[in-house]
Amino acid sequence: MYLKTLELSSGSILLMVREEYTTATEGARLERPEDQYFYKIGIYGWRKRCLYLFVLLLLVILVVNLALTIWILKVMWFFPTGMGHLLVTKDGLRLEGESEFLFPLYVREIRSRMDSSLLLQSTQNVTVNARNSEGEVTGRLKVGPQMVEVQNQQFQINSKDGKPLFTADEKEVAVGTGRLRVTGPEGALFEHSAETPLVQADPFQELRLESPTRSLSMNAPRGVHIKARAGNIEALSQMDIRLGSSDGMLVLDTETVRLPKLTQGTGDPAGISQGLYEICACPDGKLYLSVAAVGTTCQENSHVCL
Repeated sequence: MYLKTLELSSGSILLMVREEYTTATEGARLERPEDQYFYKIGIYGWRKRCLYLFVLLLLVILVVNLALTIWILKVMWFFPTGMGHLLVTKDGLRLEGESEFLFPLYVREIRSRMDSSLLLQSTQNVTVNARNSEGEVTGRLKVGPQMVEVQNQQFQINSKDGKPLFTADEKEVAVGTGRLRVTGPEGALFEHSAETPLVQADPFQELRLESPTRSLSMNAPRGVHIKARAGNIEALSQMDIRLGSSDGMLVLDTETVRLPKLTQGTGDPAGISQGLYEICACPDGKLYLSVAAVGTTCQENSHVCL
């Protein structure tokens, strides 16, 4: 008969094997000495204490990690709908308050709240780029400390109803508003030609068209109208002033026309004409005065034209 007994104790395993032998002789029993073998399986001594210490250390690390995770979630304001001022909505992301971006931001649309304005601020400059599908820059808006730069094929400013107010490209600059007002004391400076249907000064202010070093030319296919409703019209030039009409005539419609510095011819004495003169014209258009008589005296004073 074989009998095996297994006993478990705290921290050790005791295995005891017992063997008994009996004879088949009737009335006699022979017992052999019992041999017991004990095998100890387990961790004892300093190894056991190190294991407990390691398990305790892992438990402490687990508690610290859990506490740090909860603290980070609380500090960063993690919520099911977002993180801190960043909220995730069905329309996209929503930021409350001021936000700082350290790297490029790629979005399709940026909108402010209904009751506040949108502010983009930088210590250097603010640059907005538009790129095509290949990543090439097709448009750029750069706001720097010294200059606002727009790089594009065309720059256009529209009104609320979509009407173009200001358009600029490589060929021309167009102002679509009804009136362009220049309020600076020095007026407006045009390096080349300017095309407009009307040039008008503010009420009680004088209008001056001036070219300091070159000539001033006003051309119109159907005439140039110069009108001063209250005041004088003065045309000053260092050299010549020319009033011409390619198809038509020049009309001076006024009560008095004064030419105080016309050259006077010396044909007849002034006493004969009693201070009356006639205006004569040279072939080149030069005007001069000639003493009035019964007949014309322009031919007699034609030496003025030489």
